[in-house]
Amino acid sequence: MPASRRLPPLRALEAFVRIVRLGSAKAAANELGLSPSALSRRVGALEDFVGKRLFTRQHQAMKLTEDGQSFYNAVSPKLEELAESVESQMETSNVMRLHLGVPALYAGERLFPHLPELRKLHPRLHIDIDTGPQLETRLGNSLDAAIVLSKGPDALLHAVRLDHNQVHAFATPKLAAEIGMNPDPAKLARQTFLISSSLPESYDAWKTALGMEDLEPAAIDHYDSAQLILEAAAQGLGIAILNDDHPERSGDERVVRLFDVTVESPYSYWFVCRPRELESRPVRLFHDWLIKTML
Repeated sequence: MPASRRLPPLRALEAFVRIVRLGSAKAAANELGLSPSALSRRVGALEDFVGKRLFTRQHQAMKLTEDGQSFYNAVSPKLEELAESVESQMETSNVMRLHLGVPALYAGERLFPHLPELRKLHPRLHIDIDTGPQLETRLGNSLDAAIVLSKGPDALLHAVRLDHNQVHAFATPKLAAEIGMNPDPAKLARQTFLISSSLPESYDAWKTALGMEDLEPAAIDHYDSAQLILEAAAQGLGIAILNDDHPERSGDERVVRLFDVTVESPYSYWFVCRPRELESRPVRLFHDWLIKTML
């Protein structure tokens, strides 16, 4: 029989992958419980094994070389295959669980239609959904990861922008007919606007796009849920300002969009988690699938 191929030093390979995925040698050292010098020795052992310089080192910072990036691109998928192979040999009762925070409308209109595909790919991965408030601040406590609507997540988080959103105004067909197809400041000034208490700049962006920065409506009602804003508009309580075209995605005929205008939103949907959570298999599987599916 042919001699077995030499395997790379697995601890060194683990150190290399964690540095790349966490984006920081310091974060990787903390995760592995190593001193910076011990982490550097492991990476050095891997570089000796492959015969290539994988990182440049400057002022205690480590940056991938071209060879390092090529090595990561080649090795990372194989590590996932290895993890999946090991997973397939485990007891099927061992469930991987992800605690995910997500806005209710995004979950219903964008995420849920794709989840059967994820279940087929990873039958053991199960997701607990949390639509509560302040998702970003709860990461690491009650949440493993979240999808948030934000101008920009905390710089200390791992974040991936999922879209570039737009602001839309919706009202009942009856109210839309009364207002008309063209923006009329006098008619709009008599209306009640329904806006998100956590996304106030959406309304300002919409007014600016219509050239009505000084518009003063009859009232502005604030809600902490886009789902409630939409329901209030459907019941004829006012004009909903939303950061997505949820009613059109869902085919909700109780409301229609006001005016044919494109308004870039100050806010976007982001996937966020603490960097070290990317080493958790449930988070990593969901993250990679989400990026591939939603982008």
